[in-house]
Amino acid sequence: MSQILSQVPRQLLQQQQRLTPQLIQAMDILQLPLMALESRIAQEIDSNPALELVPPEEQEEAEVSADSPQTQEEAEHSERPLVLDEKGVAEDFARLESLVSEYGWIEDDVEYRGTRSRARSLEEGDIKLEAMANTAARPISLQEYLTQQWNLVELDEQTRKIGAKIIEYIEDTGRLTTPLEEIAREFPELPSTQQMEGALRAIQKLDPPGVGARNVQECLLLQLQALEGDTELEQRIIREHFADLQKNRLPVIAKALEVDLADVRAALNVITRLSLRPGLDVVDQPVPPIVPDVIVEYNEKEDRYEVRLARGNQRELRISPEFRAALEQARDDKASREFIKQKIEAANAIIDALRYRRERLLEVAKAVVEAQRDFLDYGEQHLKVLRMSDLAARFGCDPSTISRTVDGKYIQTPRGIFPLRRFFTGGTESGNGEALGWDSIKAKVQEIVDNEDKRNPLSDDEIVAKLREMGIEIKRRTVAKYRAQLNIPTARQRRQY
Repeated sequence: MSQILSQVPRQLLQQQQRLTPQLIQAMDILQLPLMALESRIAQEIDSNPALELVPPEEQEEAEVSADSPQTQEEAEHSERPLVLDEKGVAEDFARLESLVSEYGWIEDDVEYRGTRSRARSLEEGDIKLEAMANTAARPISLQEYLTQQWNLVELDEQTRKIGAKIIEYIEDTGRLTTPLEEIAREFPELPSTQQMEGALRAIQKLDPPGVGARNVQECLLLQLQALEGDTELEQRIIREHFADLQKNRLPVIAKALEVDLADVRAALNVITRLSLRPGLDVVDQPVPPIVPDVIVEYNEKEDRYEVRLARGNQRELRISPEFRAALEQARDDKASREFIKQKIEAANAIIDALRYRRERLLEVAKAVVEAQRDFLDYGEQHLKVLRMSDLAARFGCDPSTISRTVDGKYIQTPRGIFPLRRFFTGGTESGNGEALGWDSIKAKVQEIVDNEDKRNPLSDDEIVAKLREMGIEIKRRTVAKYRAQLNIPTARQRRQY
C-alpha cells in the first residue's frame, strides 16, 4: 500500500478575535483604581504634547450643556464612544481628518509651538505641587528608631557592633526570628554565644518594651518586667502555664499556683493589655490611602440611592488646540503632518479609553447598588447573592470585563467605604427561598456569638442549630471555617469564668 502526499490549496473561513491596541489600552485603563488612574493621566500628558486637561471652568460649562438638548448638527459632531472592533480602528483614523474642520475658528497666523503654553505649564505645575503636598513624609523605620537609642547606650565596641547587626534582623513587629547563631556568622571573627546573648539583652532594654523577643512568651515577659508594680503572678502564668492560658484553663492555673480564681482573672486583664507586636506600636506604618471611585448617596425625598463617580474619575482630557492648529499648518509637510497625526491618534485613544472606563464603572456600580439595596438599608446580614457572571450576561460582556471594572475600586456608601468587589458573593437559599450571600451568613454567625452566654458559649454544632432555626442549612465544618475567618476563638477559649 502506498501513501501519496500532496498539497491541495483550499480556502478556509474562520472567525478570529483579535485584540487591537485600542482594546488593550482600554482594558488596561479600565482596571486602574483612582490613584493609579491619576498617575497614568499625568504620565500620558507628560509623554504626549497633544494631550491636555480641560480647564475646570470649561468642564463645568460642558457638563451644563450636556444636560440641555442637542441640535442634530451638534449630535452628529459629538464624540462617539469607544469602538472596539476592526471597523472602529478605521473610523478612529478617519476622525483625525475631521479635526481641523471641527476647529474652523483657528486663524491662519497661528504657528505651531513645540513648547507648552504658559497656562498649561502652570496648570500641570499646580497638579504636581498638589501631589507633593499631599504625599506624607517617609516614616521612620523600627531599625532607625532602635539605632538612635543604641548609639546613646554606653557599651564596649564589640557589643555595640554585635547589637547593631542584631537590630538589622529585627522585624517591623519587634520580633527577632533569626537565630543568633546565624547572625554571628556575619562577623569575620565568630562572636561567642555569651557575647551574642549579652548584646540581645541590652537591645531588649530599649523602647518599646518587648522588642527583640524571640517568641510570644519572651515578648510578654519583657513587657511585664518593664511594668511598674508587682507582676510576679502574671510572669509565673506566662512562664509556667502558657499552654493552659492559651486554652483558657483558668481554674487549672489557679489550682496549680494555689491562688484564687479572681486573682488569675485580674492577672489575665493585665496580660491582655500587652502587645504581641510592640514594634508596630511605636513606628507609623504606611497605610495606602483609600480613595473611593464611586459615591452613593441616599435621596430621602425620592427614597432611592443615587450613584455618581468621584471627582477624580471625571477629569476630562482634550486635544491641545495648539496641536490642532499645527495639523492645519502642516498641510504641505508630510513628515510633520504624520508625526502630529500619530500624536493626536494616541491622544484620542486615551480620551476614548477614559470615557469607556467611566461608562463601564458607572453602569456596574448602579447595577450593584440596585442588587444590594437591602444591604444599604439594613446592613451586613442582608447582603444578597451577586455573581459577576450575572452582570456579564446582563451587559453582554465577558465576566473578566466585570472583574477588571471592579478590581481595586472602592465605593463610598452611607454605611461606609467598601471594596466594590465586596458586593459580589456566592451564597445559598434560606428555608423561605431567599438568596443569602456567604458574607451575610458570616454576619449571622458573628451575631449569634456576640449574643451567646459567655459563661456557657455555643459550640459549632449549636451554632449550626441556631442557623437552622433561621432557615439556613450549612454544615458544622463551614461554621468552623467562617469562625476562623472572623477570628472567633473556639467555645472553650471564649468561656468567661
